[in-house]
Amino acid sequence: MGKKVLIVGGVAGGASVAARVRRLDESAEIIMFEKGPHVSFSNCSLPYHLSGIVEDSEKLVLMSPEIFKSRYNIEARVQQEVIQINRDKKTITVKDLISDKTYEEGYDKLVLSPGASPIRPNLEGIDNSNVFTVRNVVDIENINSYIKQKGMKDIAVIGGGFIGVEVAENLKLANYNVTLVEFANQVMAPFDYDMAQILHKEMVDHGVELILDDGLAKISDGYITTNSGRKIDAQAVVLAIGVRPETNLAKEAGLEIGETGAIKVDSNYLTSDRDIYAVGDAIEVYHRLLQKQTRLALAGPAQKQARAAADHMYGIPNRNIGVIGSSSIHLFDLNAASTGLNARTAEQAGMMYDYVYLMPGDKVGLMPDSNPMHFKLVYEYPTGQILGAQAIGKGNVDKRIDVIATMITMNGTLEDLKDLELTYSPMLGTAKDVVNHAALVGLNLLQGRYKEVKVSQVRELVESNAFIIDAREKGEYNAGHFKNAVNIPLSEFRQRLDEIPKGQPVYIHCRSGQRSYNMVMALQNLGYENVYNISGSYLGVNLYEYFNDLVTGRERIVTEYNFK
Repeated sequence: MGKKVLIVGGVAGGASVAARVRRLDESAEIIMFEKGPHVSFSNCSLPYHLSGIVEDSEKLVLMSPEIFKSRYNIEARVQQEVIQINRDKKTITVKDLISDKTYEEGYDKLVLSPGASPIRPNLEGIDNSNVFTVRNVVDIENINSYIKQKGMKDIAVIGGGFIGVEVAENLKLANYNVTLVEFANQVMAPFDYDMAQILHKEMVDHGVELILDDGLAKISDGYITTNSGRKIDAQAVVLAIGVRPETNLAKEAGLEIGETGAIKVDSNYLTSDRDIYAVGDAIEVYHRLLQKQTRLALAGPAQKQARAAADHMYGIPNRNIGVIGSSSIHLFDLNAASTGLNARTAEQAGMMYDYVYLMPGDKVGLMPDSNPMHFKLVYEYPTGQILGAQAIGKGNVDKRIDVIATMITMNGTLEDLKDLELTYSPMLGTAKDVVNHAALVGLNLLQGRYKEVKVSQVRELVESNAFIIDAREKGEYNAGHFKNAVNIPLSEFRQRLDEIPKGQPVYIHCRSGQRSYNMVMALQNLGYENVYNISGSYLGVNLYEYFNDLVTGRERIVTEYNFK
């Protein structure tokens, strides 16, 4: 007779273990336990039910217990909560939530995949009936039915991570008045502050009221109060502050908990008990770039962990290379993706690093749906080893970030990325792809071929009346420019060299950075030593400045915004 494998929790981790064990061992007895009514559902798709993109919530359920049994001979027991692990007897104690009875079930191998639970801070009003979290199909159904039946108009979303942003987007698409409150100074922590400004603009442009640097203080009847004392109309509140790994079962069983507060596992996802594995959001994993333990609540890594754990039960070796953290999101008209370290994390880790920010077209410019792709590449200094990247645009940002994720996994450098041979069609990309382009810019900086300033430094340059050249044509300049910029187009500068000083720093920009780069290189060849390209140029700086200008009312550094 085969092994008896019990699995606590379903979805990406638990269900994937069950399926892999069945493929390896037809004789195994496999039982999954899920305290909710659904053992397999698309948790990443939950917010899309709120907008009707996923119209029927039942479609979020991927597989029923009946299908698990008939197709795979896997028993899935729903509304059955595992309340105790009896390691000495190799049994678990299960509570049937329908009958309220308890029973024991023995195992040869036990897999814990309990996931992570949404954080609910201890605040006034937090347990009100109009306060929701998002974890499963029942949660999203409850939100949808409540706001529809009660005729809600004003909804507050607390938290600007993946769930919060996606919930806010889908509620807005359903024509609700949505306010998103985030304690940090930006949404979407995987992105650096400069890149997040693009997402901030996208949200406010689509009617989401975005409140940053403020947190939830109290929930009252019909409104919430923030830490700053601001009152916001909200007949319903969705909490998306973050998640906490479900470790109670493991702790009570005496299993070792790691330094991050999640379940500690070895390279094969074994816990401190040789017959108990753990996978998914409840465990800590090794970050290969930071070289320390971390938590990573993503479906892709959970599925890989599940396969590795099942393989180890049957003596199949597993190569654990750690995680780098790759993710993507769709937000209104934009796609955004990131991988590895952003500049902020590299800074906090004490790494020597630099980065490039550029915005080439996502496909050949004469194609009707060509758009800028904002791309930021972070690399180690002075080795040029690639540490991470972020991309935002209307095109295939995920493809570009997947390339970078692959390069990081292979310990790639800027030189490797420069030479990477990629596919090309005018409808799909450019002959020199965004990622190749980023590597070339990075190498120019790394090797000291030219200098640049970042978008975050431009306000100070304008306010201090630094010498800034706008290398765009006159019509572009007239449509909007930095208040102190001198218009010397790339097409004219060789005839106007007497207007460009050699005894002080000269900062040059155009729309996206290409024309200004060419002027910088030409001036250097003409003997100018103190010239700088403005990274991101006019479009990038406009995007960086816009949201803060809007919410603070501060004086703009441009005569007119221009996002075209």
